[in-house]
Amino acid sequence: MIVFDAGRKDSGGSVMDYWAKPGLDRLQALLFYPTLDQMIDEHHPVRHLDEILRAQDWSDWVLHYSLRQGQPPIPPWVMAGVILYGLMRRIRSSRQLEYACANNIDFIWLAEGRTIDHSTICLFRTKFKKELKKLFKNLGRLAMEMGLVRLVELAFDGTRVKANASRFHTWTAEKVEEALKELEPAIEQMLKEAEAADATEKIVWGENQTRELPPELADAKQRQEKLQRLLKQLQETDAARKRDGIKSPAQLPTADTDSMVMPNKEGGYAPNYTPLAATDGTAKYLVDCEVIAGPNEPAELVPSVDRIQQDYQQKPGSVAADKAFGTGLNLEEMEKRQVELYTPVESPSPQEGNPAKREDPRQPVPEADWAKLPRNQQGKLDKCCFPYDPEKDVCYCPMGKEMPYRETKKYERSQGKVSVRIYGCQGCEGCPLHKDCVEAKSKRGRTVSRDGYEPLRERMHAKMQTAEGKKLYGRRMHIGETPFAIIKGILEVRRFLLRGLEKVKTEWLWVCTAYNLRILIAALAALRAEGKEMPPSLRG
Repeated sequence: MIVFDAGRKDSGGSVMDYWAKPGLDRLQALLFYPTLDQMIDEHHPVRHLDEILRAQDWSDWVLHYSLRQGQPPIPPWVMAGVILYGLMRRIRSSRQLEYACANNIDFIWLAEGRTIDHSTICLFRTKFKKELKKLFKNLGRLAMEMGLVRLVELAFDGTRVKANASRFHTWTAEKVEEALKELEPAIEQMLKEAEAADATEKIVWGENQTRELPPELADAKQRQEKLQRLLKQLQETDAARKRDGIKSPAQLPTADTDSMVMPNKEGGYAPNYTPLAATDGTAKYLVDCEVIAGPNEPAELVPSVDRIQQDYQQKPGSVAADKAFGTGLNLEEMEKRQVELYTPVESPSPQEGNPAKREDPRQPVPEADWAKLPRNQQGKLDKCCFPYDPEKDVCYCPMGKEMPYRETKKYERSQGKVSVRIYGCQGCEGCPLHKDCVEAKSKRGRTVSRDGYEPLRERMHAKMQTAEGKKLYGRRMHIGETPFAIIKGILEVRRFLLRGLEKVKTEWLWVCTAYNLRILIAALAALRAEGKEMPPSLRG
């Protein structure tokens, strides 16, 4: 056993205390002691957070308090500050926030020594969605004052965040039908018992006696109604999946039926929500955010642009989004709003390198170039092999034959009904490209469909080939993906705590507000360090 000598000798040979002396004796009574404010450095981020929040308008929040009954409430700017600062410090649990407010000096300073119960934090977190949205908007206007938001260049994107539910406990339409069948006999039996009890009470108490449903029957009725709603939802989802060619049944997690089982970004499947965000390219500041339950992200682009224009009283200059957002409706609506959209789309017309692009489409493609004709996913000649003549309203096949208009069909798409014009070839039989062009089961020969959005796709494709288009779209990933990387990697938000779409929307709004506050705090600290003037809304 090694014994460590806790003392050492000075030059005179006397023993000195080796360890540093305590800064404060636990039992020492003090006349003067540092104040709570002195214990927080003047450049600490929590000071900037408190300064920004106290400068906001909290009158709408205050209207939720009675201010006359019960104990004096904790001010909403303090409660919001604790939740937002907790998110910035990767503390999301209400119990951990309760502990931090009692033990962490920065949280104690922010809460001014108040003790906040975890149940109070839980209630506050879900109660003020409308007011939180207004705070998000006001902070965005502050960011615009500070030059962090210019709305010149935006990126719109979505991600997946796991729901607070298990992958292995889910409802399908079949399971719900079985549960309803099992529940019906139980409800019938309880109804008979309730009717018998009512008849007995009427004899004893008279005909005017009214009686509520027994608790167990009321619960069963509520469960039946919930299952019926789930069944309807699952049947509608299954029908939509069938139209999209998906054979597997839809699944809804039992713990959070608003979420959906979808592929994870990291691989595998789990109950997920799809958070969305529009990011300003100046400082990667989030100017809009939303959450949807399913994967239909493209349908949220136009509403987001409208909200941004309404909130900031300024129309975005350009918006970049990935290939999924290049739907015909998005192209049309963005042109109507005169907002430049940059998203990759496939041109319906033959492009350079495609042998189908020829001066006279009535002339056949040389046999030597047949192998170069693009193929689709089914291995057949792609749509871009059939150039369209708008003057004659016909398409031409690679063999130079006309494909006149046949009929118009209407299809149900994710963003609504779409009218599609069908063009068909008259002489597919005996064509040397028949096997490469026509499906084996086809009885009508090769057809090509065109909807009303084809000219928009051609214009977008041409715009994306320009130097400006390539430059702006090249920055999309860095602008649009950076906030999600920080939220997931640094703030560690990879799973929602709350359940239900509305509560999850509120939770995502808290997260995005905390992310934006990190940017505002850094910018405010930089202004102070450089001795520059504060924005008007923060001046005392």
